[in-house]
Amino acid sequence: MKIIPILIAALVASAHATASAKPKASATPIPISPTAPPRAEAVIPPDEAARFLAGMPVTGILEPLTRTAAWQAHAGEFNAAWQRMETRQLSKVRVWAHGVPSANTLHYFFSGPDFLYADLIFPDVSTYVLCAIEPVGGVANLSSLSESALAGSLGNLRTSLGSIMRYHYFITKELRADLTRDRISGTLPLLYVFLARGGHTIRSVTPVPDGVKIIFKAAGGGAKTLYYFRTDLSNGANNAAFFDLCKKQRGAVALLKAASYLLHTPGFSRCRDFLLQNSSAIVQDDSGIPFRDFAAKDWSVKLFGTYKGTQGIFAKYSQPDLLGTYRGIVSAPLGFAFGYEANPDRGTLMIAQKK
Repeated sequence: MKIIPILIAALVASAHATASAKPKASATPIPISPTAPPRAEAVIPPDEAARFLAGMPVTGILEPLTRTAAWQAHAGEFNAAWQRMETRQLSKVRVWAHGVPSANTLHYFFSGPDFLYADLIFPDVSTYVLCAIEPVGGVANLSSLSESALAGSLGNLRTSLGSIMRYHYFITKELRADLTRDRISGTLPLLYVFLARGGHTIRSVTPVPDGVKIIFKAAGGGAKTLYYFRTDLSNGANNAAFFDLCKKQRGAVALLKAASYLLHTPGFSRCRDFLLQNSSAIVQDDSGIPFRDFAAKDWSVKLFGTYKGTQGIFAKYSQPDLLGTYRGIVSAPLGFAFGYEANPDRGTLMIAQKK
């Protein structure tokens, strides 16, 4: 399967309308007078669009829309849901992440648009590289939407974010449907929301081959870069250029979360080997690289939380060696849910560091 080039819609929403007029008795176009140029649509800075979508106040072009019932309902629902998630989950992850190994670059494969946990666990990296198979998408000119259209689009956005706010991960099947059905589409608007809610300020958004590059000012100061690539990481896919790019970022750390146990399968052995060969540290739940691969290599592994085996549709990926190791240690519960485990008393996390 080839990496499909994609169209990133409205990264910097600037379009200049052209117009022509026809005389009643002639098919010859009449040129528009240079003294009467066509009206251009307003340019909405990406940071303003991000704050607007995140239910946060804005002072620019979109400010009048924040007085509509549609936006106020969106902001009210979103603020309440975010505060619940902050209390129940995010504040605890933030505390746990103190002391997690860091580096200049983070590779977060199979991420979808989950900049939220990349930022929580690795707040000190300067470059974030996220990749998944979901499209980049874009954000329409929000100022041109009617209130009813705006209400529908904001509702779809909340639906797209629903699973990660309830279960702490994106459900791939639902995400694919949600990200392709609206004028606010793809991963880009969700990245916008997480950047804004993280207290960051977006400086620029630029298309790159098969992805997007976002430069932002971090909440703590300093410029950082976020890349998202639409990439098929399976063996045999046309992903050599992506892996070559990642390989240049030596000593990167990696995050694997709710990764569908793909790295347990032969079809993703190249991706698994790349991470083991090129990462200085890997933070993951049990759905990432099999525990046995760390034991066979030159890695030290710290285990956190608990592990009761794998249930449900992923039961065949249960790891007896990991289960036995957990039974032989004393490990306090995480106190927050992680990966596919919704129960905070059953969360599994491990930090593997190359010796």
